[in-house]
Amino acid sequence: MMIDTLKPLANAPENGSSDTSRTFTVLGIETSCDETAAAVVRGTGSGPGEILSNVIRSQVAEHAEFGGVVPEIAARAHIDILDGIVASAMRDADVRWENIDAVAATAGPGLIGGVIVGLLTARAIAAAANKPLVAVNHLEGHALTARLTDGLAFPYLLLLVSGGHTQFLMVNGVGDYRRIGTTIDDAIGEAFDKTAKLLGLSYPGGPAVEAAAKSGDASRFPLPRPMLDRAGVDMSFAGLKTAVRTAAYNSAPLSDQAVSDLCAAFQQAVADVVHEKSRRALDIFCEDHPGKPPVLVVAGGVAANSAIRERLTELARETGARLVAPPHALCTDNAAMIGWVGVERLRLGPVDDSRVGPRPRWPLDSRADALLGSGRKGAKA
Repeated sequence: MMIDTLKPLANAPENGSSDTSRTFTVLGIETSCDETAAAVVRGTGSGPGEILSNVIRSQVAEHAEFGGVVPEIAARAHIDILDGIVASAMRDADVRWENIDAVAATAGPGLIGGVIVGLLTARAIAAAANKPLVAVNHLEGHALTARLTDGLAFPYLLLLVSGGHTQFLMVNGVGDYRRIGTTIDDAIGEAFDKTAKLLGLSYPGGPAVEAAAKSGDASRFPLPRPMLDRAGVDMSFAGLKTAVRTAAYNSAPLSDQAVSDLCAAFQQAVADVVHEKSRRALDIFCEDHPGKPPVLVVAGGVAANSAIRERLTELARETGARLVAPPHALCTDNAAMIGWVGVERLRLGPVDDSRVGPRPRWPLDSRADALLGSGRKGAKA
């Protein structure tokens, strides 16, 4: 059985009710990229939940010399350390297997080798402990983190920004997502990483660019704000990356200050685009949900960037929207968000994903894949 897409769950009660009284405890496993993680979370599903443990082992050191993640190295590292990470999560949470209601693991999207390691490990644990397995879409983990941390009610608008994804999504319920905009080329995190590599900065690129930008003059290099002249909320960052390369070439050899100024200009351009596109996305949310106070959730690794958070905070003040941004530790890849999806799924009814297979690609809204163009239709996942 292969997962094709996330849909409103078939086993959810028709009247919209669910078991909000029972508390579920779930072991989560995350291995979709270069973090090996396991966590134990507990809650009723409506949130906020309780994170009993959250163990993350980053592979930055293993990949630094290559300037990016090497899939084979990542998969081998997951194999070597995942069992120990799971044992640490169970020990830190002070729970026994009989206290666990289910095992949840990322089934995609991600680097297929890593996804296979985590999913097969979770399947073996679930079988040995006689517990149900919940196969989780990694993106849904980010989408529902605000419910884990803040107990946020549906619906809300999500800005998902990470190394591989940049999307605006209407989050209407568990398994019910509608994409209204995306990037037509590079994701924001990818643009940060490529800019860092171009300027000779260390890996990972996002934090390196942000650190260099702190001492930079954003006004020194006039960089474009792509697609602000187009309607809708789709974004593009490949041209901005090319503009950075051109500016660097014209200013070569680059001094340390020039690098900082370029980083500041790049980061400001990205933040300006996110600010304006988020404003338009909030307008769409208000049109679709009249009378509902607008709520914007920002999630994913790039959500930890302070400049982007500041611009979104400004937007919230300007529009009267509520901005929800999870703690930095829950923005990057982690297993607590995976475990929480398990709690949310269990609340809606029995789960049996024991035959689900790994997927390198798995959009939250598969309907949007068939639609081209900008604005409400979106472009590509």
